Amino acid sequence: MHRSTLRTDALMLLTAMIWGSAFVMQQKAMEHIGPFLYSGLRFSLGALCLLPLVLKAKTAPALPKSGSRWPLPGGAAMGLVLACGINLQQVGLLFTSVTNSGFITGLYVIIVPLLGLAFGQRAHTGTWLGASAAVAGMALLSIGDGLKVAWGDLLQLAGAFAWAGHVLLVGMLANRHDPLRLAFIQFVVCGLVSLLLALILEPWDATAILVAGPALLYGGVVAVALGFTLQVISQKGALPSHAAVIFSLEAVFAAIAGAVFLDESLSARGYLGCALMLAGMLLAQLWPRRTIAA
Repeated sequence: MHRSTLRTDALMLLTAMIWGSAFVMQQKAMEHIGPFLYSGLRFSLGALCLLPLVLKAKTAPALPKSGSRWPLPGGAAMGLVLACGINLQQVGLLFTSVTNSGFITGLYVIIVPLLGLAFGQRAHTGTWLGASAAVAGMALLSIGDGLKVAWGDLLQLAGAFAWAGHVLLVGMLANRHDPLRLAFIQFVVCGLVSLLLALILEPWDATAILVAGPALLYGGVVAVALGFTLQVISQKGALPSHAAVIFSLEAVFAAIAGAVFLDESLSARGYLGCALMLAGMLLAQLWPRRTIAA
């Protein structure tokens, strides 16, 4: 394995660790402020953290020709999809646990190839085996008495479709534009959309925002400015499917963080569900594919 590949995979794994640990702060923040306000403030903070680097990059030499200008359409599209995914996830955390949220969000690793069916792409054996295992796992994890699925888990599942689209978008655009500018634009768009939703739907209280300060700082500086920027940088030149496998490990880190910091625990059935979902995620991407001779 080339050193550059190892470096890229290490950055992706670090990103997954940051995202997984951030679930705890996302839930803690909502003890004081609403989900849309938290998303809006932390992505605005992430954009402010990245602004000095973006301004400095203006004078940096040898930007790719395609990335020499501000990639406004692409960055805005990434920001809108990101706003959809993060706010579905954030609202869902009001009704489900960090562990459930992390694993259900990670289903985007299977949704990516399944969405490809709509565009005429063929799904291989591993995709179907992985999807079957993941569906069975989600049933064990989420379906309670009376065959009812938790509302928060359904929101996380809807968000997983947005995350799948986001990974695909980043994979398409990161190779054509400056990653710092892409990340900055998507942070600004996501922050503005979330703040607008908060202005319409939630109360604003300065004291509550100050109390939520530590969660905002971690969410904005570490999870957004560092984590999402590392995503764009590490996906430059990487296959989206390969990136999705590593990013999906955020589910494991979310479960660990939930157990350590929130004392979350699952029943034996819930742990079996998580194991099946993780196995499904890995099967969908790591199953050997048959090559057709020319």
